[in-house]
Amino acid sequence: MQPSGTTLLVIDDDDQVRQRLTAYLEELGCDVLQAATAADGVALFHDARPELVLCDLHLGSGQGFEVVRQITEAGLEVPVIVMCADGAMTDAVEALRLGASDFLLNPLHDPEVLSHAVRRALDRARLRLENQRIRERLERANRELEVHLKELRDDQAAGHQVQLNMLPQSPWVSGEYRLEHRLIPSLYLSGDFVDYFRISDTQLGFYLADVSGHGSSSAFVTVLLKFMTTRLMYEQRKSEARATGRIEFKPSDVLGHINRSLINCNLGKHVTMLGGVIDEQARTLTYSIGGHLPLPVIYTDGQARYLTGKGRPVGLFEDAEYQNETIELPERFSLTLCSDGVLDCLEGSTLKDKEARLPALIAEHGGTMQGIMAALGLDPNKTMPDDISVLVLSRNAE
Repeated sequence: MQPSGTTLLVIDDDDQVRQRLTAYLEELGCDVLQAATAADGVALFHDARPELVLCDLHLGSGQGFEVVRQITEAGLEVPVIVMCADGAMTDAVEALRLGASDFLLNPLHDPEVLSHAVRRALDRARLRLENQRIRERLERANRELEVHLKELRDDQAAGHQVQLNMLPQSPWVSGEYRLEHRLIPSLYLSGDFVDYFRISDTQLGFYLADVSGHGSSSAFVTVLLKFMTTRLMYEQRKSEARATGRIEFKPSDVLGHINRSLINCNLGKHVTMLGGVIDEQARTLTYSIGGHLPLPVIYTDGQARYLTGKGRPVGLFEDAEYQNETIELPERFSLTLCSDGVLDCLEGSTLKDKEARLPALIAEHGGTMQGIMAALGLDPNKTMPDDISVLVLSRNAE
């Protein structure tokens, strides 16, 4: 049985045949409309929009062909079953070419043949309609996805530009010191960030940070880092006497401030970072480490070594405390800070092997940014599996 409400249209100029077909179809549970002429049938088709049409092919001197053509050209995907006399196979083939879905031979003696043909035609039509709906939904979803992807690309491109604008000039020379950086994101946006700036007339500050994760959420934290360090420095400038020309901008205080701020923000992100302050008068470097590896590498007199220090990652532990380490700076030196993505570019079967290789590589290339980038095979135009950042600070290194 067909679902109730299925409407069929029978077009036949033989009243007896038409009534018999109608009776068969109504027994199947269908609502049946009737037309005795081609013109009436086409008009009724457009008015009632039946789900299937049965049409006598030889209606009114062969007008059944015209009915098939007009219904097919209407584009409503309604199946048409034509009925033709036994021996008129050429006519049946022509009707199929015009768009008919099936044919039956007149006279029709077996109602089961009619029932089977109707069910098959309706099932095919409904399947075709469902496929069309699915295709339209997919096309609509694809269009929406393309729009969202474009918006995402535009958003990430804008975010990338914002992040680039936050980065300091490279190279940057201040007094005797030269600082330069390279940052290669694994995606549009980077979870690595570097910054350096003048704190006072006699102090330079810098830091390198590696935010957990990748993409926009990690990049957002780099914006917070920039904001927090800038704000902290501004507040200390306001509170301290200008007469001395100095600010007690301790790296450990900065890491502690960022640690508390990230925990309070509840972003689910933490940072490994290291920051330092150069006292140009005393020619010393004071630095603090927040769970960051590899440690800074200092190069002087043809030798390179790691600086010492340790500390917990920033933004994870409320009770984390950060220590300051102070060293005297040589007359000629370079200091290299790297994110852990650099370790993936080094030879070695273990992390320990890779870490041991880094100072030797820096020494081999004179502690210069160009030499380090070339030795690691780093290209700012290539996509890397992890964010990579390198910061080189030097004095009289050449």
